[in-house]
Amino acid sequence: MSERRLRKTEVIAGFERLPLNALRVFEAVAARLSFAEAADALHVTPAAVSMQVRTLEEYLGVRLFRRSGRSITLTAEGERLLPGVRRGLSSLQQSMQQLRHDRAGGPLSISTLASFLQKWLLPRLPRFYDRHPHIELSIHTSREPVDFNATDFHAAVRMSAGPSPGLYSEKLMDEWFVPVCSRELLARLGPLRSGADLKRFPLLRSSDEDWKLWLEPRSDVAWQERGTAFDDSLTILAAAEQGQGVALTRWALAAQDLASGRIAQASQRFVPCPLAYYFVCPESYVAMPKVQKLLLWLREMAAEFPRPDGVLAEPSQQTSPEVARPRPPSPSAAKQTPVRPPATMQRARKRRSS
Repeated sequence: MSERRLRKTEVIAGFERLPLNALRVFEAVAARLSFAEAADALHVTPAAVSMQVRTLEEYLGVRLFRRSGRSITLTAEGERLLPGVRRGLSSLQQSMQQLRHDRAGGPLSISTLASFLQKWLLPRLPRFYDRHPHIELSIHTSREPVDFNATDFHAAVRMSAGPSPGLYSEKLMDEWFVPVCSRELLARLGPLRSGADLKRFPLLRSSDEDWKLWLEPRSDVAWQERGTAFDDSLTILAAAEQGQGVALTRWALAAQDLASGRIAQASQRFVPCPLAYYFVCPESYVAMPKVQKLLLWLREMAAEFPRPDGVLAEPSQQTSPEVARPRPPSPSAAKQTPVRPPATMQRARKRRSS
């Protein structure tokens, strides 16, 4: 037998002897420091967990856990082994996930915020399907970070203060806060010009958009939020439309309703949001054709989306070399007019009437 053949045989034999199931059980016990809880998570008996741990300890020739009554702790050898086991299992799981999803066709599973989906993404989806009729989107809404190793998601759009460690992360667009209310309430109470005006407005409360973010720096204005408190951005926007008060909302959520006249802009002052919208996915997924097509399209939609009046555009962001910049919009896309800010629309009407 040749030396090359012998070396290959030895490697395969080594993998065959590797106690992969015992390593998975070891990680489960180390994560919980409990044989019983690990057994519940793995859907096996505590006796089976103990047997797998004992098999691994015999294979390595060292003790991995120190037992004291019902409590257990990792030995020094167990602590040295754990990071490598987790890296290996994670890499194996990600490789298997990539094989399941690495194809041009089939559903493209993405996760995003419910408010962003309803107010910004949903009205634009017909343009995506016009361009990519063979890509089927499966959209899930959540505020939690996506665990790409444990789920079937290909990509996600989240609000974040910066790139997500360990993932391909690209900023799509910035965000701003703007006060909005019904047209009737604005006509009755007048515009909101500064923090001092907050005292005469019924302010709607939201856990996502805090009025303190809109106040001028070092402002000591005494004011009080009144009325019903809401825990999501869509509900507080609906409450403002119904005349229940003034809401602080995000520009991406309110721009279309402001342009259509469903709600009114209660102030000309926009405040930058500390978070921005980011496209995130595993580094290995960004080369998938369907993920690339989604990212290129999202870039184009974000570039078309207007900034608020008076907010200057920042220099274009550097793009990761893995994905090229999109081509110019197709003629059918160019015919569609993006949403324009209300003040811009008013100036255009004045020019047409003059």
